[in-house]
Amino acid sequence: MSYKTILVHVNSGKRCSVRVDVAIGLAQQHDAHLVALHAIASFEPPGYVVAEMGPAIIEAQNAVAAKELARSEGEFNQQVSAAGFSNVEWRSAVDDLVDAMTLHARYADLVVIGQTDASENSRVPADFPARLVLAAGRPVLILPTVGGFPTIGKRILIAWNPSREATRAVTDAIPLLQRADNVHVMAVNPKAGEHGTVPGADIGLYLARHGVRVEVKTDHGAEIDVGNELLSRAADLDADLIVMGGYGHSRLKEWVLGGATRTVLKSMTAPVLMSH
Repeated sequence: MSYKTILVHVNSGKRCSVRVDVAIGLAQQHDAHLVALHAIASFEPPGYVVAEMGPAIIEAQNAVAAKELARSEGEFNQQVSAAGFSNVEWRSAVDDLVDAMTLHARYADLVVIGQTDASENSRVPADFPARLVLAAGRPVLILPTVGGFPTIGKRILIAWNPSREATRAVTDAIPLLQRADNVHVMAVNPKAGEHGTVPGADIGLYLARHGVRVEVKTDHGAEIDVGNELLSRAADLDADLIVMGGYGHSRLKEWVLGGATRTVLKSMTAPVLMSH
């Protein structure tokens, strides 16, 4: 198994170059085609604003967007050229960011984005990672807002329970798991009957058949704090990747996240691969 198309979100944010570097590295490792997508929704001010300020405000905003697009494309081209990587494609869309990324993710094996940075004034909505994970139908690799990532996937921690989401995440991560030096399966507070007589043994055996070097561990922590238990374990292992299901459901046209998913998306200190 291998990733053959990788999609990365690009914009004018200060962490964009980190995302692109990671995406280039993964594309090189997997001999994959790298697609960069820049998306900005069209500027549609309220009618009273246009009436008061005239169409010039729309023209000004469009000029800003065009300048941002050109700068992002130029910086992306410089990065891939410096890396000596040419199997790339640039795409741009005038659309809602989540909608555009979701559409293009349909034709990718892996999506690379960044954690939302509350300190940065950007066009990226705060709930972008969560919405994309739940909508894309593809594994989403989310990079923290701080730090560099010289390796991703050498020491992997899997957050395991026998759910559809966790199963999907593990299967989606197999190309990375097969290349890892160490893979730890962590079952937090397993419930009787869900994991068999030895919690995590079945998924461990499944991964071993794929050639994954895997260890299984059961942790018992506070039921309400599984997310922090997971992050603590990742720190103990010096994990450079967490693999987990992304949990959420729609309520009144808004996505409501599971507790562990919400905690990890907010407080991650290592890259996280999530699938829904």
